[in-house]
Amino acid sequence: MKVEFLDAKLKKACEDKATRQSQFQKAAADKLASRLDDLAAAATLETVRHLPGSWEELKGERKGQLSCRLDKKLRLVIRPTHRPAPAKPDGGLDWAAVDAVTVLEVVNYHD
Repeated sequence: MKVEFLDAKLKKACEDKATRQSQFQKAAADKLASRLDDLAAAATLETVRHLPGSWEELKGERKGQLSCRLDKKLRLVIRPTHRPAPAKPDGGLDWAAVDAVTVLEVVNYHD
């Protein structure tokens, strides 16, 4: 799957090992690298849906975004790159049709 980033600063924080480890605790930095590798290796979002990280669609003001857990509070937040996002007949996201995502942020949105 194609993985894009919202901006160059975020791309460096996610892809450059030294930058990633300076911005996040080691365990979260390692999980972030693994989750990004999972995304890059997958044909579609459906492939990562049941992999580690507890991937989920977000609701409310974050509708249209997805997240996975990196640690107790830190989340990797993405969205389908294609706009509008592929949808099933019932209106839900068609995970199997998403073949490109954009990384929006790595954040603790619970605090």
